[in-house]
Amino acid sequence: MHTVQAKSILSAQNGMNLYRGCLHGCIYCDSRSTCYQFSHDFEDIEVKENAPALLEQALRSKRKKCMIGTGSMCDPYLPVERELRLTRRCLELIAQYDFGAAVLTKSDLVLRDLDLLEQINTQQKAVVQMTLTTFDEALCRILEPHVCTTARRFEVLQMMQAHGIPTVVWLSPLLPWLNDTEENLRGILQYCIDAQVKGIVCFGIGVTLRDGDREYFYAALDRHFPGLRRRYEQTYGNAYEIVSPQHNRLMRIFQDTCAAHGILHEPEQVFAYLRELPPAYEQLTFF
Repeated sequence: MHTVQAKSILSAQNGMNLYRGCLHGCIYCDSRSTCYQFSHDFEDIEVKENAPALLEQALRSKRKKCMIGTGSMCDPYLPVERELRLTRRCLELIAQYDFGAAVLTKSDLVLRDLDLLEQINTQQKAVVQMTLTTFDEALCRILEPHVCTTARRFEVLQMMQAHGIPTVVWLSPLLPWLNDTEENLRGILQYCIDAQVKGIVCFGIGVTLRDGDREYFYAALDRHFPGLRRRYEQTYGNAYEIVSPQHNRLMRIFQDTCAAHGILHEPEQVFAYLRELPPAYEQLTFF
């Protein structure tokens, strides 16, 4: 771990990454790709220690309330967050200045901040997003080795729902010949139905691989699934989009199931929901 002084914290779309790098160890992680120009080891977490001060400055200068997002590149609930509490301090500021929040994580550490998420959701809107990829717990521990498994993330979704906090699931990636099965998909979808999620983000059945990410992924395949790397290389070469042979069939199941249960599932619909604050209501005064 090392600290830096960031120059800014919010993107043009009001997203923020408080950390850079990750310790979850997911074998497919796109954030490892060389295009992101990491100047340090991916597991050497970069901590933007002045992030709360930068966020407060940004929130005070905004003329219109909006949703503030975090977690698109690096999980806001890495193990270092237990002590550093950058995410919690930023949620406190979001609550203080009456903004909305959308957090994306794989970690049950998000439950620590349930009080703040409830406060933000009462004032404006808070959405907790969880990535679910693998219904089988043993396989999940291989694909996502250093973070809580899918069953625990399902429990987190249930707890959020019980406290009135809306949730969204990211169903990605589904890896060819590993978790791109009907059994896996239906298991995750049942979790989503039972947890009453608002929406599911799914761009298709497959994964993306770029330089840096691809090498790490293939090394993991060599360790855990001997011979599978060769199948990937023969089928996909160095392609960026790795589309599962099961894509069309599984996407029909996904779309039909979501439609039957009223779950938002078109990416733009879900993103619109994540960006939108609830309509403001003027308080009536009676004389």
